[in-house]
Amino acid sequence: MAGLVELRNVTMDFETGFFGRRKRVRAVDNVTLTIGRGEIYGLVGESGSGKSTIGRVTLRIYKPTRGRVFFDGVDITDMRERELRKMRRRMQLIPQDPYSAINPAQTIGEAIAEPLVVHEKMSWREALEAAAKALEEVGLTPASDFIGRRPRELSGGQLQRAVIARSMILRPDYVVADEPTSNLDASIRASIVKLLLDFKERYGASMLFITHDIVLISLIANRIGVLYLGQLVEEGPAEEVVDKPLHPYTKALLTAIPLAGGRPDLEKVYLRGEIGDPSNPPSGCRLHPRCPFATEKCSREEPPLVEVGKGRFVRCWLYSKS
Repeated sequence: MAGLVELRNVTMDFETGFFGRRKRVRAVDNVTLTIGRGEIYGLVGESGSGKSTIGRVTLRIYKPTRGRVFFDGVDITDMRERELRKMRRRMQLIPQDPYSAINPAQTIGEAIAEPLVVHEKMSWREALEAAAKALEEVGLTPASDFIGRRPRELSGGQLQRAVIARSMILRPDYVVADEPTSNLDASIRASIVKLLLDFKERYGASMLFITHDIVLISLIANRIGVLYLGQLVEEGPAEEVVDKPLHPYTKALLTAIPLAGGRPDLEKVYLRGEIGDPSNPPSGCRLHPRCPFATEKCSREEPPLVEVGKGRFVRCWLYSKS
Protein backbone atom coordinates (compact mmCIF):
# COMPACT_ATOMS: atom_id res chain seq x y z
CA MET A 1 0.00 0.00 0.00
CA ALA A 2 1.47 3.32 -1.08
CA GLY A 3 1.95 5.77 1.77
CA LEU A 4 0.39 9.22 1.70
CA VAL A 5 1.57 10.23 5.18
CA GLU A 6 4.74 8.96 6.78
CA LEU A 7 6.49 9.60 10.09
CA ARG A 8 10.08 8.43 10.39
CA ASN A 9 11.57 8.12 13.88
CA VAL A 10 9.59 11.11 15.12
CA THR A 11 10.13 12.47 18.61
CA MET A 12 8.16 15.42 19.99
CA ASP A 13 9.21 17.23 23.17
CA PHE A 14 7.46 20.07 24.95
CA GLU A 15 8.77 22.40 27.64
CA THR A 16 6.39 23.00 30.55
CA GLY A 17 6.52 24.94 33.80
CA PHE A 18 7.66 28.48 34.66
CA PHE A 19 10.03 30.56 36.82
CA GLY A 20 12.99 28.23 36.50
CA ARG A 21 10.95 25.10 37.15
CA ARG A 22 10.67 24.02 33.56
CA LYS A 23 10.77 20.39 32.56
CA ARG A 24 10.74 18.45 29.32
CA VAL A 25 7.74 16.31 28.42
CA ARG A 26 8.31 13.72 25.71
CA ALA A 27 4.86 13.36 24.17
CA VAL A 28 6.02 11.21 21.24
CA ASP A 29 9.07 8.96 21.38
CA ASN A 30 10.70 7.65 18.18
CA VAL A 31 7.48 6.79 16.31
CA THR A 32 7.54 5.48 12.76
CA LEU A 33 4.26 4.89 10.93
CA THR A 34 2.75 5.07 7.46
CA ILE A 35 -0.83 5.90 6.47
CA GLY A 36 -1.72 4.54 3.06
CA ARG A 37 -3.76 6.20 0.35
CA GLY A 38 -7.44 5.69 1.04
CA GLU A 39 -6.66 3.99 4.36
CA ILE A 40 -8.17 4.56 7.78
CA TYR A 41 -5.44 4.19 10.40
CA GLY A 42 -6.75 3.94 13.94
CA LEU A 43 -4.60 5.26 16.78
CA VAL A 44 -5.74 4.11 20.20
CA GLY A 45 -4.53 4.60 23.77
CA GLU A 46 -5.36 6.22 27.10
CA SER A 47 -5.48 9.97 27.61
CA GLY A 48 -1.92 11.25 27.87
CA SER A 49 -0.48 8.63 25.52
CA GLY A 50 0.41 11.18 22.80
CA LYS A 51 -2.29 10.43 20.23
CA SER A 52 -3.34 14.03 19.53
CA THR A 53 0.29 15.13 19.33
CA ILE A 54 0.99 12.55 16.63
CA GLY A 55 -2.05 13.78 14.71
CA ARG A 56 -0.80 17.35 14.76
CA VAL A 57 2.71 16.29 13.79
CA THR A 58 1.36 14.52 10.69
CA LEU A 59 -0.33 17.82 9.74
CA ARG A 60 2.88 19.71 10.58
CA ILE A 61 0.96 21.87 13.05
CA TYR A 62 3.80 20.78 15.32
CA LYS A 63 7.33 20.51 14.01
CA PRO A 64 8.94 17.41 15.53
CA THR A 65 11.95 17.72 17.80
CA ARG A 66 13.57 14.91 15.84
CA GLY A 67 12.61 12.76 12.88
CA ARG A 68 10.99 13.46 9.52
CA VAL A 69 7.43 14.03 8.30
CA PHE A 70 6.46 13.22 4.71
CA PHE A 71 3.26 14.05 2.85
CA ASP A 72 2.68 12.55 -0.60
CA GLY A 73 6.39 11.85 -0.90
CA VAL A 74 7.46 15.39 0.05
CA ASP A 75 9.50 16.04 3.18
CA ILE A 76 7.54 18.77 4.97
CA THR A 77 9.51 18.67 8.24
CA ASP A 78 11.37 21.93 7.70
CA MET A 79 8.97 23.46 5.21
CA ARG A 80 8.27 27.15 5.80
CA GLU A 81 4.72 28.25 6.61
CA ARG A 82 4.25 29.96 3.24
CA GLU A 83 5.00 26.69 1.45
CA LEU A 84 2.96 24.66 3.92
CA ARG A 85 -0.05 26.88 3.33
CA LYS A 86 -0.23 25.62 -0.25
CA MET A 87 -0.51 22.06 1.03
CA ARG A 88 -2.91 22.75 3.89
CA ARG A 89 -5.95 22.46 1.63
CA ARG A 90 -5.03 18.80 1.14
CA MET A 91 -4.86 18.04 4.88
CA GLN A 92 -7.50 18.88 7.46
CA LEU A 93 -8.19 18.42 11.18
CA ILE A 94 -11.48 17.52 12.85
CA PRO A 95 -10.80 18.41 16.51
CA GLN A 96 -12.23 16.80 19.61
CA ASP A 97 -14.10 19.88 20.86
CA PRO A 98 -16.28 21.47 18.16
CA TYR A 99 -16.96 24.53 20.32
CA SER A 100 -13.29 25.50 20.28
CA ALA A 101 -12.96 24.78 16.56
CA ILE A 102 -15.07 27.63 15.21
CA ASN A 103 -14.67 31.33 15.94
CA PRO A 104 -17.69 32.23 18.11
CA ALA A 105 -17.94 35.58 16.32
CA GLN A 106 -18.47 33.89 12.95
CA THR A 107 -21.69 32.47 11.65
CA ILE A 108 -21.69 28.80 10.73
CA GLY A 109 -21.86 29.75 7.07
CA GLU A 110 -18.85 32.06 7.34
CA ALA A 111 -16.80 29.42 9.14
CA ILE A 112 -17.49 26.79 6.48
CA ALA A 113 -17.00 29.21 3.58
CA GLU A 114 -13.72 30.69 4.82
CA PRO A 115 -11.45 27.84 3.57
CA LEU A 116 -12.80 28.35 0.05
CA VAL A 117 -12.08 32.08 0.23
CA VAL A 118 -8.56 31.50 1.55
CA HIS A 119 -7.48 28.53 -0.54
CA GLU A 120 -9.67 28.68 -3.65
CA LYS A 121 -9.90 32.49 -3.90
CA MET A 122 -13.69 32.32 -4.19
CA SER A 123 -15.83 35.34 -3.56
CA TRP A 124 -17.76 35.27 -0.31
CA ARG A 125 -21.01 34.93 -2.24
CA GLU A 126 -19.79 31.84 -4.09
CA ALA A 127 -18.27 30.38 -0.97
CA LEU A 128 -21.47 30.83 1.05
CA GLU A 129 -23.44 29.07 -1.67
CA ALA A 130 -20.99 26.16 -1.47
CA ALA A 131 -21.26 26.24 2.35
CA ALA A 132 -25.02 25.81 2.10
CA LYS A 133 -24.53 22.70 -0.04
CA ALA A 134 -21.98 21.40 2.46
CA LEU A 135 -24.47 21.82 5.31
CA GLU A 136 -27.00 19.77 3.36
CA GLU A 137 -24.35 17.07 2.82
CA VAL A 138 -23.80 16.66 6.56
CA GLY A 139 -27.50 16.53 7.34
CA LEU A 140 -28.04 20.08 8.61
CA THR A 141 -31.19 20.73 6.65
CA PRO A 142 -32.60 22.99 5.51
CA ALA A 143 -29.28 24.84 5.27
CA SER A 144 -31.07 28.17 5.60
CA ASP A 145 -31.91 27.27 9.22
CA PHE A 146 -28.23 26.89 10.14
CA ILE A 147 -26.07 29.02 7.88
CA GLY A 148 -26.72 32.27 9.77
CA ARG A 149 -26.48 30.85 13.30
CA ARG A 150 -23.59 31.29 15.72
CA PRO A 151 -21.81 28.24 17.16
CA ARG A 152 -23.46 28.69 20.60
CA GLU A 153 -26.87 28.25 18.95
CA LEU A 154 -26.14 24.68 17.85
CA SER A 155 -26.07 21.47 19.86
CA GLY A 156 -22.81 19.55 20.19
CA GLY A 157 -23.83 17.05 17.53
CA GLN A 158 -24.97 19.76 15.12
CA LEU A 159 -21.78 21.74 15.62
CA GLN A 160 -19.61 18.66 15.05
CA ARG A 161 -21.42 18.14 11.75
CA ALA A 162 -20.67 21.75 10.84
CA VAL A 163 -16.98 21.24 11.72
CA ILE A 164 -16.91 18.15 9.49
CA ALA A 165 -18.50 20.16 6.67
CA ARG A 166 -15.77 22.80 7.00
CA SER A 167 -13.02 20.18 7.01
CA MET A 168 -14.40 18.36 3.97
CA ILE A 169 -15.40 21.32 1.83
CA LEU A 170 -11.91 21.44 0.27
CA ARG A 171 -12.07 17.69 -0.51
CA PRO A 172 -8.82 16.98 1.34
CA ASP A 173 -6.62 13.97 0.65
CA TYR A 174 -5.92 13.44 4.35
CA VAL A 175 -8.00 14.02 7.48
CA VAL A 176 -7.08 13.72 11.15
CA ALA A 177 -10.22 12.94 13.17
CA ASP A 178 -9.15 13.58 16.77
CA GLU A 179 -11.68 11.79 18.99
CA PRO A 180 -14.55 13.35 17.01
CA THR A 181 -17.25 11.56 19.02
CA SER A 182 -15.86 11.67 22.57
CA ASN A 183 -17.91 14.69 23.68
CA LEU A 184 -21.16 13.48 22.14
CA ASP A 185 -24.05 11.40 23.45
CA ALA A 186 -23.93 7.72 22.53
CA SER A 187 -27.02 8.12 20.34
CA ILE A 188 -25.21 10.67 18.16
CA ARG A 189 -21.81 8.99 17.91
CA ALA A 190 -22.85 6.37 15.37
CA SER A 191 -24.27 8.99 13.01
CA ILE A 192 -21.07 11.06 13.18
CA VAL A 193 -18.89 8.01 12.45
CA LYS A 194 -21.16 7.06 9.54
CA LEU A 195 -20.89 10.59 8.19
CA LEU A 196 -17.08 10.43 8.26
CA LEU A 197 -17.07 7.03 6.57
CA ASP A 198 -19.45 8.29 3.86
CA PHE A 199 -17.09 11.19 3.09
CA LYS A 200 -14.12 8.85 3.06
CA GLU A 201 -15.80 6.50 0.60
CA ARG A 202 -17.07 9.32 -1.58
CA TYR A 203 -13.79 11.20 -1.93
CA GLY A 204 -11.19 8.52 -1.17
CA ALA A 205 -9.45 10.44 1.60
CA SER A 206 -6.93 8.86 3.95
CA MET A 207 -7.77 9.23 7.62
CA LEU A 208 -6.03 9.07 10.98
CA PHE A 209 -8.82 8.28 13.44
CA ILE A 210 -7.75 8.95 17.03
CA THR A 211 -9.72 7.41 19.86
CA HIS A 212 -9.55 5.61 23.20
CA ASP A 213 -12.28 3.21 22.04
CA ILE A 214 -10.51 0.18 20.57
CA VAL A 215 -13.79 -1.57 19.70
CA LEU A 216 -15.07 1.40 17.70
CA ILE A 217 -11.83 1.73 15.77
CA SER A 218 -11.72 -2.01 15.04
CA LEU A 219 -15.02 -1.64 13.16
CA ILE A 220 -13.88 1.14 10.84
CA ALA A 221 -10.06 1.08 10.56
CA ASN A 222 -7.86 -0.87 8.16
CA ARG A 223 -4.94 -0.89 10.60
CA ILE A 224 -4.54 -0.05 14.28
CA GLY A 225 -1.61 1.42 16.16
CA VAL A 226 -1.66 1.11 19.97
CA LEU A 227 0.14 3.94 21.76
CA TYR A 228 1.43 4.02 25.32
CA LEU A 229 3.41 6.92 26.83
CA GLY A 230 4.41 8.19 23.39
CA GLN A 231 5.53 4.83 21.97
CA LEU A 232 3.86 2.46 19.54
CA VAL A 233 3.55 -0.81 21.42
CA GLU A 234 1.53 -2.75 18.85
CA GLU A 235 0.51 -2.29 15.23
CA GLY A 236 -1.25 -4.42 12.67
CA PRO A 237 -4.41 -5.08 10.66
CA ALA A 238 -7.41 -3.98 12.73
CA GLU A 239 -9.14 -7.35 12.84
CA GLU A 240 -5.96 -9.15 13.92
CA VAL A 241 -5.09 -6.65 16.65
CA VAL A 242 -8.54 -6.97 18.23
CA ASP A 243 -9.08 -10.70 17.66
CA LYS A 244 -5.54 -11.75 18.66
CA PRO A 245 -3.95 -8.95 20.70
CA LEU A 246 -0.30 -9.49 21.56
CA HIS A 247 0.87 -6.71 23.85
CA PRO A 248 -0.33 -6.76 27.48
CA TYR A 249 -1.48 -3.16 27.11
CA THR A 250 -3.66 -4.00 24.11
CA LYS A 251 -5.13 -6.92 26.05
CA ALA A 252 -5.81 -4.60 28.98
CA LEU A 253 -7.64 -2.11 26.76
CA LEU A 254 -9.87 -4.93 25.53
CA THR A 255 -10.34 -6.36 29.02
CA ALA A 256 -11.61 -2.98 30.24
CA ILE A 257 -14.65 -2.99 27.95
CA PRO A 258 -17.91 -4.91 28.50
CA LEU A 259 -17.38 -6.84 25.28
CA ALA A 260 -14.49 -8.71 26.91
CA GLY A 261 -16.93 -10.60 29.10
CA GLY A 262 -18.26 -12.30 25.99
CA ARG A 263 -14.76 -13.22 24.76
CA PRO A 264 -13.67 -16.42 26.51
CA ASP A 265 -10.75 -16.61 24.08
CA LEU A 266 -9.35 -13.28 25.29
CA GLU A 267 -6.65 -13.40 27.96
CA LYS A 268 -7.82 -10.92 30.59
CA VAL A 269 -5.14 -8.47 31.67
CA TYR A 270 -5.62 -5.96 34.49
CA LEU A 271 -3.08 -3.15 34.90
CA ARG A 272 -2.00 -1.60 38.17
CA GLY A 273 -2.33 2.13 38.80
CA GLU A 274 -2.51 4.91 36.23
CA ILE A 275 -0.58 5.85 33.10
CA GLY A 276 2.93 7.13 33.90
CA ASP A 277 4.26 10.68 33.79
CA PRO A 278 5.61 11.52 30.29
CA SER A 279 8.02 14.03 31.87
CA ASN A 280 9.55 11.20 33.90
CA PRO A 281 8.80 7.91 32.11
CA PRO A 282 9.78 4.60 33.73
CA SER A 283 13.07 3.00 32.76
CA GLY A 284 13.02 -0.08 30.56
CA CYS A 285 9.59 -0.98 29.25
CA ARG A 286 7.23 1.96 29.80
CA LEU A 287 4.47 -0.38 30.95
CA HIS A 288 6.47 -2.47 33.43
CA PRO A 289 5.26 -0.72 36.66
CA ARG A 290 1.68 -1.66 35.72
CA CYS A 291 2.19 -4.95 33.86
CA PRO A 292 1.41 -8.29 35.56
CA PHE A 293 3.96 -10.06 33.32
CA ALA A 294 6.88 -7.70 34.06
CA THR A 295 10.26 -9.24 34.84
CA GLU A 296 13.44 -7.71 36.15
CA LYS A 297 14.64 -7.31 32.54
CA CYS A 298 11.53 -5.26 31.73
CA SER A 299 12.50 -2.70 34.36
CA ARG A 300 16.06 -2.39 33.01
CA GLU A 301 15.90 -2.65 29.23
CA GLU A 302 13.55 -1.04 26.73
CA PRO A 303 12.15 -3.63 24.31
CA PRO A 304 12.44 -2.97 20.57
CA LEU A 305 9.45 -2.86 18.22
CA VAL A 306 9.74 -6.16 16.37
CA GLU A 307 7.83 -7.68 13.46
CA VAL A 308 6.18 -10.92 14.53
CA GLY A 309 4.10 -11.54 11.43
CA LYS A 310 3.16 -9.90 8.17
CA GLY A 311 2.34 -6.33 9.15
CA ARG A 312 2.23 -7.25 12.87
CA PHE A 313 4.55 -5.37 15.21
CA VAL A 314 4.84 -5.50 18.99
CA ARG A 315 7.11 -3.90 21.59
CA CYS A 316 7.40 -6.46 24.41
CA TRP A 317 10.11 -8.75 25.76
CA LEU A 318 7.62 -11.63 25.57
CA TYR A 319 8.02 -11.54 21.78
CA SER A 320 11.57 -10.31 21.29
CA LYS A 321 14.44 -12.75 20.70
CA SER A 322 17.08 -10.24 21.82
